[in-house]
Amino acid sequence: MVILYDLIFSVFALVYLPVYLFKGKFHRGFSLRLGFIPKNFTLKSPIWIHAVSVGEIMAMRGLIEELRRSYPLKNFVISTVTPTGNKIARSIAKEGDFVTYLPLDLSFILHRVIKKINPCIFIIAETEIWPNLITALYKSGIPIAVLNTRISDRSFRGYSVVKCLLKPILNKINIFCAQSENDCSKLIALGVSLDKIKVTGNMKFDQTLTQALDTADYKKRLGLKEGERLFVAGSTHPGEEAVLLNVFRELLNKFSNLRLLLAPRHPERAYEVYNLVKNFGFKPQRVSLLSPEMPPNDVVFILDTVGELVTFYALCDVAFVGGSLVKKGGQNILEPASVEKPVIFGPYMFNFRDIAQVFLDNQAALQVHTQKELVVSVSELLSNHSKAIELVKHAREIILNNRGATNKNVALMREFIELSDGY
Repeated sequence: MVILYDLIFSVFALVYLPVYLFKGKFHRGFSLRLGFIPKNFTLKSPIWIHAVSVGEIMAMRGLIEELRRSYPLKNFVISTVTPTGNKIARSIAKEGDFVTYLPLDLSFILHRVIKKINPCIFIIAETEIWPNLITALYKSGIPIAVLNTRISDRSFRGYSVVKCLLKPILNKINIFCAQSENDCSKLIALGVSLDKIKVTGNMKFDQTLTQALDTADYKKRLGLKEGERLFVAGSTHPGEEAVLLNVFRELLNKFSNLRLLLAPRHPERAYEVYNLVKNFGFKPQRVSLLSPEMPPNDVVFILDTVGELVTFYALCDVAFVGGSLVKKGGQNILEPASVEKPVIFGPYMFNFRDIAQVFLDNQAALQVHTQKELVVSVSELLSNHSKAIELVKHAREIILNNRGATNKNVALMREFIELSDGY
């Protein structure tokens, strides 16, 4: 099985190599993906955490902080697969930690890396299935945990097709900490033993901020004048920016003091969005290139930096969460909700269905289905302060009522870490 998978993966890698080169995805740390760990790596039995997206890394932040308190002498290995993820991982790592890229899922690479790192536990954020990695860790006697486990409908359909191959791999994992009973049911349907699953909740409720962000500098950077208001559209995908620019143009007829900030989900799309804004007749301004001069009224800001979206959410009057007007499944609505801003999202929230439904059931957010509905909803929240306050209040209650997953997961991880270290 391992040999067959290695062969298939190698052929795929060779075929995809020209595409990889064309897209410019080779980066300074790519040698780490090939398993070349620095010779001066000397960490003893570290905790290895793997996360892909920025949201997953940030969700793991609280877990890392709690584990540091429990094991102050422990170091962490934090792996990602993208330069953006690597940058965020470095921002939460401490001196002595090792931030790296996940090695390619080839057995001859993995065995060398695992032997070198020799972690006391391997923790995966949400659900990423790497057959050779899981098998190699299992054979090395290293416990494997999947935290904040979420199985999207799309992933479930795909996994179900190869269930007979996937089941033995999944059961090499020691524990799944699922976000919901729905995720638990999907894991059982895929053949995971019930005794390996714990429903501990969604850790993203715990990453919400405990104190207000200082937005004064950000307001100054955007050159927002007294009385001007800000509409932030975060984590947008292709096809959404054009709709949002049409919405903004229409809103300006009623709210001449309104400004717009577009934050594409992938910052490398900033130039594409820049040209789109220009074609709409507005003046595009990339946030990374802001000048001290006061920008003109018809400017549209484009967030092309990483790690700042939540602060711009904190500065805004209304937040729209992208990936939801097109069939991408939506993005995390907890970020703007956590900084007490009224939240709007589109019809496609299947990746965050449970959270979105809780917010809708408790009148804590607004869902729109068309461009016209989005204009109406933003206009209502800008005009009706009490309506905005009501959404924020209900969202705060939801967040407070759903906290605690991180502490539950930390308690479970301690058992594995201490058993692995021979406590």
